[in-house]
Amino acid sequence: MSIGKKLGIVVKGLIFSYAVTGVLLAVLAFLVYKFELAESVTDMAIIAIYVIVTFLGAFIIGKRIKEQKFLWGLLLGALYILIITAVAVILGHAFHVTSTANITTAALCIGGGLLGGMLS
Repeated sequence: MSIGKKLGIVVKGLIFSYAVTGVLLAVLAFLVYKFELAESVTDMAIIAIYVIVTFLGAFIIGKRIKEQKFLWGLLLGALYILIITAVAVILGHAFHVTSTANITTAALCIGGGLLGGMLS
């Protein structure tokens, strides 16, 4: 399989991951509205959603690529968090590279992708 096809599969995995993210964040928004969840619970749920969707996206692309799956999963996780970070910066949200929360979230997303690729 050519590198172009593999990158196309990664892009499709990212699209899938962002689509599932949208659905899960909409469910979370409803739960926050309905049950008045605390901000700390909401923050943890958002991070959990990020990890779950990077795992699922990487699992799917690993099944399709079938070689060096962990590296492709790692790439998906890294691109996922990189795109989210870029969008946040473009929208004017403050971003601190050295923030423990940002580093932890990035590591969890990359780890979710890596694990999804390995287990596929």
